[in-house]
Amino acid sequence: MPSPVSYASGTSQQPLLGLTIGAQFDEIVAAYPDRPAIVSVHQAIRLTYAELAQAVDTLARALMAVGLGKGDRIGIWSPNNVEWLVTQYASAKVGAILVTINPAYRVHELDYVLKQSGCKALVLQNQFKTSDYEAMTLSLCPELDHCAVGNLQSEKFPDLTTVISLSSSPCAGIFDWADLLRTASSVSTAQLTARQAELDMDDPINIQYTSGTTGFPKGACLSHHNILNNGFFVARTMNFTEHDRLVVPVPLYHCFGMVMANLGCLTHAACLIYPSESFEPEAVLQAVQAEAATALYGVPTMFIAELALTNFSTFDLSSLRTGVMAGAPCPVSTMNQVNTLMHMTEVEIAYGMTETSPVSFQTRTDSPLDKRVSTVGLVHPHVEVKIIDQDTGKTCPLNQMGELCTRGYSVMLGYWQNPEATAGAIDSRGWMHTGDIAVMDDDGYVNIVGRIKDMIVRGGENVYPREIEEFLMTHPAVAAVQVTGVPDPKYGEEIVAWVALKAGQQLEDEALKAFCRGTIAHYKVPRYVRFTDEFPMTVTGKVQKFKMREVSMQELGLQEQQTA
Repeated sequence: MPSPVSYASGTSQQPLLGLTIGAQFDEIVAAYPDRPAIVSVHQAIRLTYAELAQAVDTLARALMAVGLGKGDRIGIWSPNNVEWLVTQYASAKVGAILVTINPAYRVHELDYVLKQSGCKALVLQNQFKTSDYEAMTLSLCPELDHCAVGNLQSEKFPDLTTVISLSSSPCAGIFDWADLLRTASSVSTAQLTARQAELDMDDPINIQYTSGTTGFPKGACLSHHNILNNGFFVARTMNFTEHDRLVVPVPLYHCFGMVMANLGCLTHAACLIYPSESFEPEAVLQAVQAEAATALYGVPTMFIAELALTNFSTFDLSSLRTGVMAGAPCPVSTMNQVNTLMHMTEVEIAYGMTETSPVSFQTRTDSPLDKRVSTVGLVHPHVEVKIIDQDTGKTCPLNQMGELCTRGYSVMLGYWQNPEATAGAIDSRGWMHTGDIAVMDDDGYVNIVGRIKDMIVRGGENVYPREIEEFLMTHPAVAAVQVTGVPDPKYGEEIVAWVALKAGQQLEDEALKAFCRGTIAHYKVPRYVRFTDEFPMTVTGKVQKFKMREVSMQELGLQEQQTA
């Protein structure tokens, strides 16, 4: 019987996994040695679980050989590739904490992450697109030009001793990948086994930096127990087996890639498919067709880009069954197209945040269609959630908006070396305050209305951008839309809609406003309309509304309003 208030706990007949990632990896390899583990299309690499295990154990012994151990931080700065996956599992086997670095970061951000995390090692791809990772690292650590490999003594980064190239480097102080692997011969398999035996499931194993919109990002510190179980239950909710084949266009440095994809597949002996180094819509569909994929992940903007390809209809996507759309609210029209045109009849919506490993809600394959297209689903197994009144802190009645809070195994250990920020996010009773405004219905399904910080207050009325976005998406000429607030001297804030039109369509701003009038409340009708071909995005596909606000203010000649 559902609770009369906005609270839910996820029941499950399947207990939580009580293993480290390394122990789980070894169990799966022993049970499914000949099953395909990873296909990296752009690298033309295919590995079974037994072959992947050989690569992982070799790298793990090499990491031990160069002095990396339990609790040491290893940064990885690279787009998607097999070496990334191998590094994830090898670092887990030796107990090192993997610091996943956004491939879009530049020098000042790398500087901050290396210092804040105290990285002892940095694994990097030499170059990717316009990012010369090696040159940026050398600009911070010029000592690499003349030091011995593994013996960096950096004035700026006293903890950093070892820099490793995923390929090869002309720099004297950077390990070539092949040379690093050769050091594994000095560490035995028995020594690696002994190291693994020292590890505990509650040990920290990953630091992920949240893409903060103000100030420096915070490092969410996650344990084996956090991320192994979340990956397992995401895939279990999708009914994954060892016969599933998942295409992964999302970046591995983020929870969507390294937890929901990599660990989700590992825990079910399924096959990972990396279509390209970073998202390329045509490469995704080519990989689905060529590899007979059964599942596909992505944020809504990725699915929209795939559906918009002029040659979309030429791809055979009939092998697809399921997948996850997460990271941002999904337009109803997009979900319906993914269901029908992409054959993903069991596609699921997931919701979460880095600090909760990440998933707290997921729709089910048997959820009613209206729930699958309009909510983020039901609470995840072994997780508690509640929605609270922002002013009183009390749990809201059902169908009342409030702040979503999460508690359970998935809540992070804390922000790395930042107890003040941790205390501001996790209260004394263990609840993680998400900062999201949500509503729980009578059946326990939750709808995310928006971020507290994204809420627009216009003339005393609280306006949630997503409600307006969903309405504007019903206009036949609109392909995508994002709504934010801009300052206004009379109302405090006014509404601006950034609108992308479908190919060949034309629309005037007054016509779009007329479409709204009489159908939605007058205070929700956008004051300003900006037609655009693209939105400011993070590398994970989340729209940066603070940047939309900045651009709109500049273009409209608006200034922030002074408040008392």
